[in-house]
Amino acid sequence: MMSSEDTRGDGDSVGLARRGWAARFTVLWTRLVNRLDVFIPAPLRHGSPLELSRARMVVALCLSQFGGAVVFTGLLQFTPSAWSLGVPSALSGGFFLGLLALLRWRASPHLPALLLCVFLWAAILFNSLALELPAMTTHAASVLVPVMAAYLLGWKLGLAVSVLCALTPLVFYPLGMSRPGLSAMEWSMGIFTALFIAFGWAVTSLFLTFRTEAHETLEQARRTLHENEGELSSLIESTDDVVCSLDVEGRLLTANHSARQYFQRIFGRDIPPGTFVFRELPPERQVRWRGRLERAREGHRLKEEVRLPALGETGRMIDLELTVSPVWGEHGEVLKLTVFGRDVTERKAAEARLSELHRGLVDASRQAGMAEVATGVLHNVGNTLNSVNVSAGIVSERIRSLRVSSLEKAVQLLRENEARLSAFLTEDPRGKQLPGYLEALTTQLTQDKEAVLAELQALCDGVEHIRVVVGMQQQYARFSGLVEEVSLPELIDGAVRLQAASFGKAGIEVRREYAAVPPVWVDRHKLLQILLNLLSNARHAVKEGGRPDGCLTLRVVPAEAGRLSIIVSDNGAGIAPEHVPLLFTHGFTTKKDGHGFGLHTSALAAEELGGSLSCESAGRGQGATFTLELPVRKQEAREESTAAR
Repeated sequence: MMSSEDTRGDGDSVGLARRGWAARFTVLWTRLVNRLDVFIPAPLRHGSPLELSRARMVVALCLSQFGGAVVFTGLLQFTPSAWSLGVPSALSGGFFLGLLALLRWRASPHLPALLLCVFLWAAILFNSLALELPAMTTHAASVLVPVMAAYLLGWKLGLAVSVLCALTPLVFYPLGMSRPGLSAMEWSMGIFTALFIAFGWAVTSLFLTFRTEAHETLEQARRTLHENEGELSSLIESTDDVVCSLDVEGRLLTANHSARQYFQRIFGRDIPPGTFVFRELPPERQVRWRGRLERAREGHRLKEEVRLPALGETGRMIDLELTVSPVWGEHGEVLKLTVFGRDVTERKAAEARLSELHRGLVDASRQAGMAEVATGVLHNVGNTLNSVNVSAGIVSERIRSLRVSSLEKAVQLLRENEARLSAFLTEDPRGKQLPGYLEALTTQLTQDKEAVLAELQALCDGVEHIRVVVGMQQQYARFSGLVEEVSLPELIDGAVRLQAASFGKAGIEVRREYAAVPPVWVDRHKLLQILLNLLSNARHAVKEGGRPDGCLTLRVVPAEAGRLSIIVSDNGAGIAPEHVPLLFTHGFTTKKDGHGFGLHTSALAAEELGGSLSCESAGRGQGATFTLELPVRKQEAREESTAAR
């Protein structure tokens, strides 16, 4: 009893044998076709596949007919009809050789095919009449001739040959035979032959039509594919990016010109196809890239930046952004990998310069914010110091003008008359006036004391105000970057107090409309910097507008979920529509003495706080509205601030 292994082995042997016979047959058929192509001129071999197949068919038919004619002529030498039939057979063989020569000369299969089909039809008719055998007109060869004609000549000329073949048993043979009439069986066979001939022509014509359409579609697809391949190849070769194709093991298949240049710069030589593309890297990096290629073979798309030294360029590094993508097969398997690389060295350097510039810009904006705070402090402290100075002067004048010397004279007079004080006050004219004088003096001193106390209170109030303003400035000048819980109304009121003197001097009314909102988690210093800049710009806009009812409105309202909006509106000079998109651009300003720095840094600070700053204006003379949107929750503020950095 045979085991399963033996059965499987026998099955494999049979399969190998079958595949071996198929391979041998394919080799033999290829050799035969190559032999036939010897009789076909070069233009036909490199021309249309349909014309080439027709030419091969003509060659095969002519050679087979020539071989049959030679054999038949040789066999006739042993019969009494050697001359009567041998000569026509030899002539037919020569005719077939002539058709091969005509095909070679004209480089077209149409005329040789037409002559061949007509000759075969005439041969069938001649032989059937000569031998008086009606069966020859209904033979299978009578059906094959129209089929060959439809294939070799096309459906139109093939139809003409098919009509001749169909009329042969029904018309031509009855007219040419020596005996009168056909039997019923012969007529039936002739009719069936004509029907089969028509059917054969129709099937062959349909096949030829469908084959032609399929071939044209295939040719169109091939041309389109060739054009697309050319465009893609031109695009890949013209790009400065690295483009190469790898097999699933990471071996190089193809690479564009830019990739070969980078191979030279990084490895000092080109990488030949079939070589592991990362073999020039250190061993540990090779292991790392093999792991990444393994992930790509699993169907993942990888993107990574690599930093490699440039060979021969001392100290220079090349930053490449590589993307490895799998190429899928028809059944969902990964066939190969494509690698796209972009040189980001200049971009990295630009990002570093931009980061440094951004840090400098943030420092400058912080200094500008502190200068804005200091300006507000100087405004408030300066005005308060003026009041303190006035109060101190009044107190000094009041104290100097006190009638203390008159009181000293009265006291001295009393001391001189201390021994007779009673008589002095009742009898001496000066003593009699002294009580009234002291009463008037007391009243005057009391009034002076109250005036001095009032001025001293004003002076103390001024000093206290200075202390509050300086304390506020110190509080807002702390180290920035700390996210803390801040009440927006309190912070806005503090910013307004810092510029209260400026608003009062300009005659600008400040309105506050605060909705009931929760505290926000922000960097207090950065938010104050934005508010001071918006208040300063609004003050300048209202002054420039020149309206007697200049007004500034501050609103705090809830925004979308988890966010609040601070809205600063004025009825000042307004902003032209074409200038609104440029307001937050560095260096853009509409002020004569502006530097185009404040709104740009404010927008950057808003992004660092996780929010946004926007502006709306109906046009010149219509005022403007700036909206600062901020997150409320602590986690959102930290995450968005980190993302902004």
